Amino acid sequence: MDVFALFSARITNALKVLYPQVSDELLSRLVVEPPRDPAHGDLSTNAAMLVSKPLGKNPRDVATALVDVFKNDPDVVSVEIAGPGFINFRLANSIWHQVLRTIAEQGADFGKSNLGGGEAVNIEYVSANPTGPMHVGHTRGAVFGDTLAALMAYSGFDVTREYYINDAGSQINTLAGSTLLRYREALGETIEIPSGFYPGDYLVPVGQALKEEFGDSLLGRPDSEVLPIVKDRVLAAMLELIKADLAKLKIHHDFFFSERQLHGPGGDIELTLAWLREQGMVYQGRLEPPKGQLPEDWEDREQTLFRATDYGDDTDRALIKSDGSYTYFAADIAYHRNKFLRGFNHMAIVLGADHSGYIKRLQAAVKAVSRGAAEIDVRICQLVRLMRNGEPFKMSKRSGDLVTLADVVEEVGADAVRFMLCYRKNDASMDFDFALVKEQTRDNPVFYVQYAHARTYSIFRNAEKELPALDFGPNALKSAEFERIVTSAELDLVRVLAAWPRTVAAAAVAHEPHRVAFYVHELAAAFHGFWAKGKDDPQLRFVNQSDPKLTLARLALVDAVRQVIVNALGILGVSAPEELS
Repeated sequence: MDVFALFSARITNALKVLYPQVSDELLSRLVVEPPRDPAHGDLSTNAAMLVSKPLGKNPRDVATALVDVFKNDPDVVSVEIAGPGFINFRLANSIWHQVLRTIAEQGADFGKSNLGGGEAVNIEYVSANPTGPMHVGHTRGAVFGDTLAALMAYSGFDVTREYYINDAGSQINTLAGSTLLRYREALGETIEIPSGFYPGDYLVPVGQALKEEFGDSLLGRPDSEVLPIVKDRVLAAMLELIKADLAKLKIHHDFFFSERQLHGPGGDIELTLAWLREQGMVYQGRLEPPKGQLPEDWEDREQTLFRATDYGDDTDRALIKSDGSYTYFAADIAYHRNKFLRGFNHMAIVLGADHSGYIKRLQAAVKAVSRGAAEIDVRICQLVRLMRNGEPFKMSKRSGDLVTLADVVEEVGADAVRFMLCYRKNDASMDFDFALVKEQTRDNPVFYVQYAHARTYSIFRNAEKELPALDFGPNALKSAEFERIVTSAELDLVRVLAAWPRTVAAAAVAHEPHRVAFYVHELAAAFHGFWAKGKDDPQLRFVNQSDPKLTLARLALVDAVRQVIVNALGILGVSAPEELS
């Protein structure tokens, strides 16, 4: 039950009766939300101001007509006009009782919706170069992308979680050369790793595996024969290493796309460029010099350009380098056309802080290759700074001195990593404080929320001790007399529960998983606050030995809190422990 959606529908229907000439498109912009000041009521709507101008009426006159409709609604205690035409509703307790009943009946499905209508959505995230284990710099994008995917799936979208394997660039040649050195080392040679190669010990097992498979038969053979063999083995090994690292954070992808598919004769880039030429989206021309210091690789020459400005970009984009090879952007266009041809009109991609300049060009590419039928949301994750002893870590795959994703998870746990990285909007920089996320205090958000969940179980254990004869199984809780929930403290807690369906739907529409983390922390705070009131006021305690029916109703409230916390943490990929050590 979404209280806000319920009243949005009722207000919409009332407007259709009062003013049949109002269009559905206009009514789709109607907003029902909590008022800024809770003292003004439970709901507020802009309905009167939305339709008054097209109707040629004063907003307060429209508001007065709407107020008259709802004056006799049994679910409305009062309805008032505020300011230029806002309408504030104060709802009857029966609405909040129905919220509790709905949570008891729907359980894990409370908050789920068919908002997406089964639409296919492709979410690409991580896509780190397969040249070593995942380092901590990839972690925020991995968590954000995975949580966004869970959020979209929860809201009725058909989500594909995709990983783009960068296995066609020069870094793969470097990786293969580094692996050959480890192969020679496995055969007994003393090696020295040149500058620019990958020195990490994670390549030692790959070298050993090559020795076991080939003995010394790869020695002395030309690179043209050896490198393809080594590339295949080391790429497979690195991809398995990356999958294992991601699994430590409970992250799994549905589809891995190889960049190699884009290149070569008959590859996606060649096919896409041919298609772009047929559509008149490519021309031969010169680019204006970029502002500021010129990049080292910039050339003032006639070249093959994509008409990116026709599709919202700031400049047209080069597709072919002076040496005849394709630009990275040519591969980007081909890859996203591939996504579109696979049936994805709705795409999202999660990129690092150094890719903010990619937003407009990727949006232009998708708009062009889909003829406007598809769209892409480019989400940028800002940097996370890890602090230890007041000093940030230095991260570099090639230096061998890197902080890995696995290192962070091993020290603080997957739950702390996932929750904390979602507890800030993705485009805001953040520090990750190792000391804070291991504290068992209210200052540690993940502990605070998990403790609220564990506290619900503690309340049930205490109830079992104090009222051993009371049945508070699932069926009993569904049949509780919710009408006994009447105090302002109880109803305030139910109001927070009632906000969950609206919150999760809005988060899915906005592609903002942090809203889920914020919400569940707010719910935990409300629950802890209510529990504290019960310590001071015996009338608010969950267990009342002289009134089993009231106890059962309050236990149903506790169970509703437990369920919504579980639902929210499920989206975040965070566990909900029954006890905390």
